[in-house]
Amino acid sequence: MSKLNKVDKAAILLLSLGETDAAQVLRHLGPKEVQKVGVAMAHMRNVQRDQVQQVMGEFVEIVGDQTSVGVGSDTYIRKMLTQALGEDKAGNLIDRILLGGSTSGLDSLKWMEPRAVADVIRLEHPQIQAIVVAYLDPDQAGVVLSHFTPKVRLDIVLRVSALNTVQPAALKELNQILEKQFAGGANTTRANLGGIKRAADIMNYLDSAEEGELMDAIRAVDGPLSTQIEDLMFVFDNLAEVDDRGIQALLREVSSDALVLALKGADEAIKEKIFKNMSKRAGELLRDDLDNKGPVRVSDVESAQKEILTIARRMADAGEIVLGGKGGDEMV
Repeated sequence: MSKLNKVDKAAILLLSLGETDAAQVLRHLGPKEVQKVGVAMAHMRNVQRDQVQQVMGEFVEIVGDQTSVGVGSDTYIRKMLTQALGEDKAGNLIDRILLGGSTSGLDSLKWMEPRAVADVIRLEHPQIQAIVVAYLDPDQAGVVLSHFTPKVRLDIVLRVSALNTVQPAALKELNQILEKQFAGGANTTRANLGGIKRAADIMNYLDSAEEGELMDAIRAVDGPLSTQIEDLMFVFDNLAEVDDRGIQALLREVSSDALVLALKGADEAIKEKIFKNMSKRAGELLRDDLDNKGPVRVSDVESAQKEILTIARRMADAGEIVLGGKGGDEMV
């Protein structure tokens, strides 16, 4: 393993701690974090001494730079967990640690199978169902939605799209309802839920037939909303999730000028994906073009990315490629 990512580093650190101490750390993580770090730990083979030293050195450096014992500990915890897990994954964990909350009724649902979650909320008020779906991670929420009828799916997604904030008192009441079935505290700090982007993220994880049917239903009720959701369902950086054959097919349809502009504003994951699927010569030319390209306007980058996404969606509709999150492991 030549380059360690954040999850690899966390896995090496936990393996170095030993079973007892590693278990104490893992018990504070959420289900997705435990799964990702656990998979990384299980696949660790022949970890070299210098890699362990690198991880430990970085950890000690973070500790030394960011805190003294008992001084500025909140800031230290926030920075350390954010660096280790990324901002999105660390958010809920930070709140639970710093605000003294434990696993709430809502958080308990994240550990359950999607079908079981659907059964728990099936008889609840539609607004309660929407809050729960918005609170779950998008991939889990998508599978939960698949266990409802098309009519209920439409109602829930429309409510998720209109949802922006939830009052702490309402979350507390919902937690109390759920905690009749699950043990845990009443963490009521998370109030920002839902919205059109959340609805789009969730719909990305529905299978193609369900997603198409639901989008048609939304379009019939609220055309502008369906357009907003559709625009957010697959963004440029998501191309990193398209398989290699799909990327190669897409590159044959995209102009070099548009590709250079689009990559100026892309993250490293999508750049690596593109270079990986080009010939050595073409990759070198693209790197040179990117290096020689001066500053560009954000609007030009966004326009180029939109142009490529339009091509990608057209190819997906024609069955030529499968966009990330919409094809899974299906074979036809």
